[in-house]
Amino acid sequence: MSDHQMTPVVPVPIPAHEPPYYAVVFTSVRTDGDGGYGATAQRMGELVKEIPGFLGEDSARTPGGLSITVAYFRDLAGIERWRDHAEHREAKAYGRTNWYERYSLHIARVEHSSGFERASAPDRPAR
Repeated sequence: MSDHQMTPVVPVPIPAHEPPYYAVVFTSVRTDGDGGYGATAQRMGELVKEIPGFLGEDSARTPGGLSITVAYFRDLAGIERWRDHAEHREAKAYGRTNWYERYSLHIARVEHSSGFERASAPDRPAR
């Protein structure tokens, strides 16, 4: 069993944004082992925050290794800047040869966005 299969999912949803904006959906199945993936993923998470138009991201992983990350961008120009970022391009190339069994990428325009968060009860701690 690989190390990524044991990582718990801790949802921290991104709040709704004013549409329109774009969602980049990256779905992947990883190879066994880390091979530097964790450190690179952390670095990419830091770098993407510097891209103008980046709004945030949601990510989840199943015990079986399926991972889904949705990154939100204000416009297509921000997505293109991220796609063309030199360090991101290197990480993608390395990922294709070392970290991923398979992946898919979808870009969608978000026309509607809303959210909900349960209020904390007095006897229940906030999450």
